[in-house]
Order: sequence, then structure tokens, then C-alpha cells
Amino acid sequence: MIAEPNTASNPPSQKENAVHDETAPESAVQNGSSVRNGNLKTPREKRKVREQCENIRRNSSSSRRVSQLQNGEVVEAVTLFEVVSMGKRAMQSVVDDWVEAYKQDRNVALLDLINFFIQCSGCQGMVTAEMFQSLQKKDVMRKMTETFDEETGLQYKKFMAYPWILTVTWPVDTDNKDYPLIRTGPYWKKFKANFCEFIAVLVQQCQCNILYDSYLMDTIISLLTGLADSMVRAFRHTSTLAAMKLLTAVISVHLNLDVNKHNAERLYEVEKKRISGKRTNYRLDQLERKRKEYECKLLEIQNMMNAIFKGTFLNRYRDVIPEIRATCIEEIGSWIKTYPDGFLNDSYLKYIGWMLYDKQAEVRLKCLLGLQGIYSRKELVSRMDLFTSRFKDRIVSMPLDKDHEVAVQAMKLLMLMSQNCGDVLSNEDCETLYQFVYTTHRPLAVAAGEFLYKRLLSHEGDEEVQPEGGGKFGASTDQLKRLISFFLESELHKHVAYLIDSLWDWAGKFLKDWECMTTLLLKNAEEDGEALSDAHESALIEIILATVREAAEGHPPVGRGAAKKILSVKEKKIQLEDCTKITEHFIMVLPQLLAKYSTDAQKVANLLQIPQYYDLDVYRMGHLRKHLDALLREVKGIVAKHSDMSVLEASSRTYYILCSEEIAIYSLVDRARTQLIDELMGQLNQLLDGFWQKEEGFCTDAGEISQMHSALRRVAAFHNAHDLTKWNLYDKTLRLLVFEMEHGSLPVLMILPALQCMYFSLLWQLTAVSENSPKETLFALRRELRCFSQICMCFLHHKEKDAFMLLCDWLLILSHQDSNNNKEAVGLLDYLPSTSLQEKLLLFIQKHVFTEEEEESKDLTEEEDRKDESCKLDDLHKKRRLLAAYCKLIVYNVVEMSAAAEIYKYYVKTYNDFGDIIKETLSKTRHNNKIQSTKTLILCLQQLFQTHAESQDNSSSVDFYSASFTNMKELARRFSLTFGWDQVKSRESVAMIHKEGIEFAFQGATGVGGKCLPPNLSFLLIISEFSSKLLKPDKRLVYAYLQRYIAEPLPCRGDEWQPLIWYRNSLLANEDEESSVLGSSGELSPVGTSKMPSFKRKLSNGSLPVTSQTEAEGKAPDLQCSSQLASAAKRRKRLKSREVHLQEHLPFLCPGGLQRRYCKDEIKTEDVSKKGQAEDTTEDIDVDVVSADQVIPAWVFQL
Repeated sequence: MIAEPNTASNPPSQKENAVHDETAPESAVQNGSSVRNGNLKTPREKRKVREQCENIRRNSSSSRRVSQLQNGEVVEAVTLFEVVSMGKRAMQSVVDDWVEAYKQDRNVALLDLINFFIQCSGCQGMVTAEMFQSLQKKDVMRKMTETFDEETGLQYKKFMAYPWILTVTWPVDTDNKDYPLIRTGPYWKKFKANFCEFIAVLVQQCQCNILYDSYLMDTIISLLTGLADSMVRAFRHTSTLAAMKLLTAVISVHLNLDVNKHNAERLYEVEKKRISGKRTNYRLDQLERKRKEYECKLLEIQNMMNAIFKGTFLNRYRDVIPEIRATCIEEIGSWIKTYPDGFLNDSYLKYIGWMLYDKQAEVRLKCLLGLQGIYSRKELVSRMDLFTSRFKDRIVSMPLDKDHEVAVQAMKLLMLMSQNCGDVLSNEDCETLYQFVYTTHRPLAVAAGEFLYKRLLSHEGDEEVQPEGGGKFGASTDQLKRLISFFLESELHKHVAYLIDSLWDWAGKFLKDWECMTTLLLKNAEEDGEALSDAHESALIEIILATVREAAEGHPPVGRGAAKKILSVKEKKIQLEDCTKITEHFIMVLPQLLAKYSTDAQKVANLLQIPQYYDLDVYRMGHLRKHLDALLREVKGIVAKHSDMSVLEASSRTYYILCSEEIAIYSLVDRARTQLIDELMGQLNQLLDGFWQKEEGFCTDAGEISQMHSALRRVAAFHNAHDLTKWNLYDKTLRLLVFEMEHGSLPVLMILPALQCMYFSLLWQLTAVSENSPKETLFALRRELRCFSQICMCFLHHKEKDAFMLLCDWLLILSHQDSNNNKEAVGLLDYLPSTSLQEKLLLFIQKHVFTEEEEESKDLTEEEDRKDESCKLDDLHKKRRLLAAYCKLIVYNVVEMSAAAEIYKYYVKTYNDFGDIIKETLSKTRHNNKIQSTKTLILCLQQLFQTHAESQDNSSSVDFYSASFTNMKELARRFSLTFGWDQVKSRESVAMIHKEGIEFAFQGATGVGGKCLPPNLSFLLIISEFSSKLLKPDKRLVYAYLQRYIAEPLPCRGDEWQPLIWYRNSLLANEDEESSVLGSSGELSPVGTSKMPSFKRKLSNGSLPVTSQTEAEGKAPDLQCSSQLASAAKRRKRLKSREVHLQEHLPFLCPGGLQRRYCKDEIKTEDVSKKGQAEDTTEDIDVDVVSADQVIPAWVFQL
């Protein structure tokens, strides 16, 4: 018996495989493996061989004996498989022991090696062998087939391992389940490495003698070829790996022989010239014999290589198992790289090219890695012309691969091809590959950055060649100009941070050359005609900001990378040095740049973000104070010139950064800030006084409106980052807004900044609340908070949708404020929106987010079409912001969770635009309150169903194939998928859906015993989408609950009862004894009149299974009905008895008002069968049972 470890966690602990002769069963050894040796004729010969086998086995076992502690006991490894898998001894020593045994008796040693390969395949069975004597037995190969013995339940396989025929027997239930190569854990990963190393060392140790005995390699190759043709995955995988590693080792031997042969030929020629005058020479004859010996060995090695390649590789490189295909491709790549003279031709390269189209990422990855090894060597590239021309387009397209690692390696391969293959990549190819620097997957972007840098930005000789007029920045200037041109041509101006991050690892030196960049910006066009254009200047300023941010923060930009990078000590040191360098340079240069571009809002807004990355301790040096004064003077002038919000916010943040109380310049900056705010407030007060002095109460002059708008925006921008409470902004802006509410004549431009000023003023007052705040102050603040909420609610109809954003943020803050642990203040200031306000918020979302605008068909030019698309994208972004703000109110319980039902209705319809937001809302609400979230889902479906029913023009039946009903079913299916694979975790929620759905379906039923058709019966088709999420015990519970609403006998005439029959079938779909539930006639019948087989539902199929129209019409309704009733009679008895049993164990409440029963008994438990499934997969799973401590609570089905 060849045994192996039963679990992946326990190493092998079997005894040595013995070999005994079936012709002499009395000599059988302990473990039962046998050899039928037909060559042994006499008992004396048999006894001699048996004694030699036992001695060799005893010696080899003792020499390979390894001890390992397992479960407190010492386990001795005595088989070759155990020694190799444990890896406790050097592989050289293990192979030497086996070679020595082979020299003493090659039959026994070979059988030991054969057992090793069989055991490595995970075979837990018997291996027997018989000698193949007669070459005339042509029927031998016909016996090399796999058979199954139904009586014993064993699988048999015969293999040809010349000169033996091996018979392997193993239990069928272990087939393809588990074997060493696919087991997980460090032990089995090490086993694979040891297995490959053993084969390599074995060939290396045998290369001097026994490798060429026409016995060892013939047997091993025939064995591995036979195993590789098996239908058993374990045999195929293990033998293929062994054969591929064997060929790799044989190639190494071939290379060594080739070198020795050339050396022998050279010595032969030298010796021949030296003794040209003599007739014979012993040395010359010796060299000639050695040369011929090498030629013979090379011929044998070549035959071995051909046998392995044709016998194994050609059959297995397209195996159905991706691991086998990957192994073949990986090894052929190493063969081509190691032995290019033999394998670097189109006959072998084509296999790698073909497998570039493989469906499995693992195989494609091995192809790319193999090609990288070839294209990295220039001497090999010249022989790849045909392959390159044939498969270049495929390789160029592979950076778009869905597997990230494949895409990265494809980009690296293209980089090698670009370097070593000349102009193989066209300009169109390169332009396509350049754009990958903007991808969100950073490894791919970095690889594309290398391609861009080496192909476009960096040219050989840039460091040495100094262009005329370039000065000391000549090389960097050229690179910067090429980078700016590429950035502008790509037309992705908002993604400069991604571009810089992609290039950072390769072009960090010139990207940190801020002196060169600022010098290029400050150039005077009159002095130097090479000054940059306006577009190039804007792009360069964006690049400067991106490089400063990358150097100061030390991690990728937002959206590229899951989390912030943890910097090493060396990286932190570099980061600090860069921050110091940035500060020292821009302290002096930034005021000059601001002065030059003070009128350009975009440039100024970017430049003003640089001070936030300063190391402010540098300002301690006295000689830098003059530069600080210059900076403050320029910022003050910029605030006076601009009303653009981005510029004002950047200016406000600059003051906030420089006003840190810990640094020495605080007093100087604070004085400048106070002076600036006094001037801004003075301007605002002057404009407000003039506004209120007018008789009509509002200004009509456009210039005055613009001045008021700019003044309010400046104050609002500074109030965001600075406390301006002492300037009493609240009262000033409140008067403006109240005037608008009363008269409605305030200019539109003034409303939003006034709301922002009021909003920031109240926020600063909230932060000032402390434990010692008097009640009078708290009550006054409370009145102001509610007043602002009312004002925002009045401005929801305003064109400026930012009022809605302010209100959502405001409500969120009020409902989650702590007021510095002052519980009294929290109680007074806490505020939740009223019902009317919640309704207005919901109406606003429905009107401004989910209402589709009618598009007018216009003939637009290409430029106009581009602008139109840009406007649509901006509009979509605003809608997403509005929806996200409202959904946050739902998630944080500011708005009632039931309001989410209106949002969920649009989940399928608007999935591409808002699906991620709605799905995240559903997930968060379920995490907060599973039951309330579930009720919201069922409420959404009920409201949609009622709307659908009302649209049917009072028709008695529901159109199951209408668009609205199909959309409902699809929405229910999507809701079902959100519960994921863990059916135990979502058990209560799914049960609640079925309970609420059944009650709604039978709501309003009339007649005695429910025999009349309930108006909402079709709703059962909707909730049947959730039946697959029920555990099998829960399906019985739900079915029993359904039976309480159904009269006996079941009405079955007409299509109107089809939803009930379909829903019952969905609950009983996986019950073997109840799988004969029948559907009635009509197109909706799911199973016809035959037994319904057990199956797994495909959730991706949103339609109902239907029978053919011809079959449905060919059956009389009366006959169908009678057949259903007759076939269901026995079933009802079983279901009724089961229902009684379930009622005894679960406290259901009947709809007829039956009292609740309490019982301490629990559902019988079974093992939980779990299978992994992602949330959005399309195929459901069956989980048979649950544990006793997770029984559905009785209240789920309580009325």
C-alpha cells in the first residue's frame, strides 16, 4: 500500500514501500506492493534476487532515515517520498543514496523511484508491476486504459514503464480532490520546491554514467508520459511537472556535453597539428574516442529531449487545467533562454504566442515572463523577427488585461521590446501605451512611466549635451518641455498628480529640480525668445505643485493605492530633506511668481497651495523675514483682486498655515491677517449700509451687485478657516436673508455667499460651547440654529443647489455634536428634521437627481459635442454629490430609514450613474439595523407593486411580462444578491422579507377560507427571488407559514394562481421528497405535470421558466387540474404531518388569530455546508443546515 498524509497539515509518516514477487507470495513483505518478474525462472534465482532486494531496501532505508516530531511522537521517514517531502536532508545525499542502490540492483531502485512519483501524485492505493517480456504482444497498449470496478469502488490504471507494466489502484472518491502539488501551507509549498530539486539533482548525479544506460531514462520517460495521459488530474499535473523539470535538467546536461565536445575537438585539432609528421599517436586516438563518445551521448540526450517534448509537452500545453498549461509554458520559456540554439525558433516560439490568448491569467503571465527573458538579451532579439511581427499586436493590447499583474508584465515586456527591437513599436502604439500613466493601478502606471520616460523624455546624451542658451539647466529644460508638451497633448489636465506619480521612480531627479522650473517660469520673453506660452506656463505650474506634493507627502495621490504608504527610515529622511529644500527655495521665489501671475486666477490658486508643504521652522532665520513680508503683501493684493472661490480659499488656507502659534512668525502673520479682515469687513459694511439706505430696499446697479457678491465671497472664504465672530457677521447676513424671504427681490448672486457666512458663523459658535457656557447663551444659540434650518428649507427651491448641500451638512453636524462633553448643551442644541422637512428633502432629490431631462436632437460640431459631453459629466457629478449628501442623512439616522425606499426604486434604472452610492447606502443601513433595513427593502417592492397594479386599468390579472413587472423582479434579484453568500448571517432578514411578503400578498383576500383570489397574489413572484437565500430548514418554516393562508383543496384553475404555485415550488426546489410539486397549465408553469428535479437556480436569469405554447395548448385544463390534485393528495398528507411537527417546535402565529405557542425545543442541527461566493456572483449556493444557536427568532413571524 502506498500511503500519504491524510491532511495537509501533517507530514508523511508512512513505512517504507516493500517490493515482493507475485510468483513467490511466500516472500511477501509487510506493506503489500509487488513485482511480477517473469524473467526469474528458478527458485534459486528468485531467492537470490529477493535477498538482494531486502538488503538494498534495508540499507537505503537506514541511510535515508529521518526523524520528525509529530503529535508528540517521533516519526521516521523511510520512503523516498517522505524524505524528499520533509526536506530534512540535503538533496545531494538523498540522490547519492538512491544512485548507489541503483548500481546494486536497478530493478528495485527503479521501482522505488516509480513509487516516489506515484506517491507524489497523492495516490492512496496499490502499485503492482509485471515484466513486459514479449515485444510481439501488440495488445499490451490496448490494456493501458483506465477502468472502474463498480463492485469494489476502485479505479484502476495501467501504465507502461518499460520494461514494466504498472497497475495503480486507488479509491475513486479521492480522485482530483487533493494532492501534494495543490495543497496549501508552507509545508507543501516547500514540497514542490524539494520535488523539483530532487529531479534536477538526480539528472545531475546520473549524467556521468547511468543516464545513458538505455534503462533508467527510458523507464522514467515512459512512466511520466503514461501518467501525463491519465484522466486523473493528480497524475497529469504531477507527471507533467516532473517531465518538464526533467527536460530542463537534461538540457543542462546537453549544454555541458556540448562544451566538452567542443573542447575535445579543439584539443584534437591541436594534437593533430603537433604530430603531423608521425603516423599514429595514442593521445590522438584517445581524443578521437572521447569526441565520438560525446557525440553519442549528445545523440542520446537529443532523443530524450524529443521524447519528453513530444510525449508530454505537446499533449499537455493545452490541458484543461490551467496549472498544467502554466507549467509547460514556464518551462519552455526557460528552455529557449537556456538553450537558444536548440529552441529559439518559430517551431517552439509559436506555443508561447498561442498561449498569450489563454483564458487564464496565470498562463498569460507565464508567457509574458518567458518572453521577457528572451527580449532582455539583444543577441536573441534578432532571431525573433517573425514572432514579433506575428504577435506584436496582441502584446500591445495586453496592458488592458483584466488581471493587474498580467498588465504590468506586458508593459515591462513592451519596454524591453522598445529598447532592443528598434522601431518595432509604431508611434500609434506608443501613444496608446503612454496613456497608461494615468491609470489608477499604480504598478501598471509606474511601468508605463518607465516606458514614457525612457522612450520620450530621456534621450542618451542629455546629461552631456548642453543646448545653446540653456545654461546649467539645458538637459532638464528639454526634458521639462517634452513633459509639458505630452501633458498638454493628453488633454487630461486634472490628472497631473497621476502623471507625476507614475514618473517619480524614474524621473525623480529632474522632477525635483524646482530651481530649473521656476527659472523657466521667470524668464523674460524680451531677453530670451524661448519663454513659455500661457498654456505651457499653466501646465508647468501644475507640475510644480504636483512634484512638491509628491515630495512632501511621500505617498501616491488619492485614488491610486488603498492606503497611505508607510515610509521607511531612509524614505523619511529623504522626505524631510525635500521639505527643507522646497521651503528654502520657494520662500524666496514664490513672491516673485505671485507678483508675475497675480492676475491669472488658475495660476495663482495653484501657487498659493505650495506654502502648506513648507517646513515653517526655516522661518526662524532672520534674513528670511523680508521674504515673508513680500509673501503676505502679495497674498493681500491677490485677495483684493480676485473673487474666484478657489483663489480665495487658497489665500485663506495660506494664512491659516502661517498662523500656527508654535512658530516664531505667528505674531507677524496674525497682525497681517487681522488687518486684511478689517479691510474686508469695512468694505462689506460700507456696501451693506448703502444697500439698506436705498428707498426700494435693493440695488439695481450691476456694478453694486457684483461688488456685494465679491465682498460676501471673500468674507465667507476667510470665515471658513478663521473665527470672525467678533465682527458679528451672523446678524448682517441674517438681515439679508430675511429680506429675501419677505420680499424676494435679493439678487441671486448674493444668496449663496450670505448662507455660507451664516453657516460658518454658527459653526464657530458651536465650537466655542464649553462646560461653563451659561444657559442664556445656549438658548440663544438654539434659536439661531433652528432659524438657520428654516432659512435653508426656504431656499431649497433656489437655483443654486448648494443650499441643499449646506442644509444636509448642517443637519448632520447638529445630530452628531458633542459640545465638548457638555451634556446639557447637547440636549439643548440637538436637532432632528421634522417630517415636513424630510419630505422636502426627498422631493428635492427626486426632482433634481432622478428626473431625466429631455434631450433635444441637434446637429453639433465636434467641438460643441465635446463641450456638451463635458457639461453632462459635470452635471452628473453634481447629482452624485446631492445624492451622497442625502444618503449620509439616512445612514446616520438623521432622516428616517424608510425614506431610503424611494431611493432604492432607482437602483436598477440608474445603476451606471448612482448604483455604487445606493448599494453602499443599503450596506451601511443593514449594518446599523438589519431588520429596519429589511423592512425598507420590502416597503420599496410593495410600493412599486402597488404602482404597477394601479397602472393595469383595474384589470383582474397582472401582466407578468410587462416592463414594470420585469423591472420589479430584477430589482428583487439585485436586492437578493446584496445579502452575499453567508446565508446564516442574513437569515433573519431574508425570513422577514418572506413573512412580510406573504402577508402583503394575501392582504385583502375575500371569501371563505381564502378561496377567492387575493388582489396582491402576484407579489409572491417578486419575493420568490429571495427563496434561494433561505436555508433549507427555513424554507420549511416559510412554507408552513404560507400554508396557513391557503385553503384546501388548492384552487388550480386559471393562470391567476400561477404565482402561488411558482412560489411554493421555489420553497420546495431542493426537497427531494417534495420535488413532485406540480405547476398548472399555461405559459407560467415552471415544471409542467412531471416531477421537478433538484437544481440550483441561476440568479442571473430574471425571467420565469416557461413551457412551450404548443405543449400548453395540447393539454386540457380540466385534465391538468385533476392530475395535479390526484398527484398532490399523498403530498398533502406528508406536508400536513410536517406542518404539525413544525408548529410544535416554532411559535408561529396563524393569520386567523391563533395564540402564540412557546416551546423550548429547538430545530435539529446539522453541519453547515459553506461554499464561497462573492456578493455579486450570479449563481446561488445551497446551505443545508444551521447551528442550533442561530434559530430564527419567533418575532420574525409574529403578526
